[in-house]
This record gives sequence, structure tokens and C-alpha cells, in this order.
Amino acid sequence: MAKQKGIIKLKGTLGDITFYKSKDGYVAREKGGVDSNRMANDPAFQRTRENNAEFGRAGKAGRMLRNALRGLLINATDNRMVGRLTQRMMKVIQADAVNERGLRNVIDGEAELLSGFEFNIRGKLSTSLYAPFETAIDRTAGTLSVTLPSFVPLNMLVAPGGTTHFRIISGGAEVDFEQESYVMERTETAILPWNAAATAVLSLENTVPANSTKPLFLVLGLDFFQEVNGEMYPLKNGAFNPLSLVAVDGGV
Repeated sequence: MAKQKGIIKLKGTLGDITFYKSKDGYVAREKGGVDSNRMANDPAFQRTRENNAEFGRAGKAGRMLRNALRGLLINATDNRMVGRLTQRMMKVIQADAVNERGLRNVIDGEAELLSGFEFNIRGKLSTSLYAPFETAIDRTAGTLSVTLPSFVPLNMLVAPGGTTHFRIISGGAEVDFEQESYVMERTETAILPWNAAATAVLSLENTVPANSTKPLFLVLGLDFFQEVNGEMYPLKNGAFNPLSLVAVDGGV
């Protein structure tokens, strides 16, 4: 890499030299890498083409799932979530035992491998909510539900400083990765005090189309609030808001 000198600064490519602006100023460097035509046709790069195809498929599938859960992800993600989800999607695709390498996909893979994925690595559900809960996915009825027996919030829920109240949220989604469509429903509890009084049994049920054959995803998370003069203010810094995939059914 060489720095450009002189009054006129160049941008673009001239022969095998590329001119551009970087944080170090205007620079020039020789073109490198493999020719795109060779990459697309040379048998030596067959494995690379297969890997690229499946990686692209994983990224697209991850984007579809994020779109389906977008309303829940606004305050419950970290800045590396997209990459982490793509990596997990790659594992789903690599578990496809039906199609040959390069043609493997999420539908024929093992979507259940996504279960337990934490969308916010800074505030994991597994280290925020210690109360036990049960999940259920009923394809025939089209319901995805979570039930939490009575628990004491101060003992079973880790909350950020300033918290006076909390809310448990849930979402159920049917995702059609082939048609690039989804159906999602969100449910939530009332805003509850974070204190030593035991809660009632809490049940959240989300509805998707009955008898679906598509992958179904159930997420569970928490929102935190601070009460000031009778008003509830959400703690929106996102550092402690967990959201996790607690149950997955890959379809039939």
C-alpha cells in the first residue's frame, strides 16, 4: 500500500492499481484476490462455491427470523447478534442429511439447533430469570405457550439498577423460509412489581396458523421498568433486556 501525493487525489481503479481514501488518507494498492470468473468456474474452488452458497443461505434465513421477531428485538440485542445467529444457522444447514453439499438448507436441516439462542449476549435469559418455566408447541391447535409457576421476583429474577417493576414477554412465530413470509404473535404479562411478594401462575400463549408444517419458534424475554411518581418508565439501555429462543419445532 502506498500513499498518494500531489494536489489531485484519485479514486477508482486503473489497470491493476486501486486508488481510494482510507483513515490513513488517500492510498493506492495493487489489486489482489482471485479473479471472479475463476472463482465461479474453476473446479479448484468448488468447495469455496459450496461454502459461499450455504453461508448466503444461512444469512438469508437469519434475516427472515430477525424480521419475524423484530418487534421483540428492538431493545434486546447485542452488536454481534447478527453474526452469531448466522453461525448458528450454518449449523442448522450443515445438519441437512438430505441434500448434497452446497445445496443444503434450513428446511431440511435441524432448526431445533437454534433452541437456547440468546439474542442479547450481554443480558442472557439464562442468567436473568431463574424461575422455572414450561414451554409447549401444539401444531394442531397452532399455539406456542410458556407457563411459569408462582415465584418470588426478588429471589428469582436478576434486574438492573433502578428497577422497580418488570414484565415477561413472549412471542410465537411461524416462518416460511422458502416463501420468505412469517406469522408472529406477541403476548406479555402485566407490569409486575419486583419485590418479595410471590406472583400468580403466569401463562402466555401465542397463536399461529393451525396445522402448520413450517418451522415454529417460541421466544421468552424480560422488560424492566422504573416507577417515578406513579408513571412507569422502561429501562431502554438494552444492556440487561434478555430474549431467548426457548423452543423450536423445525416442521414436518
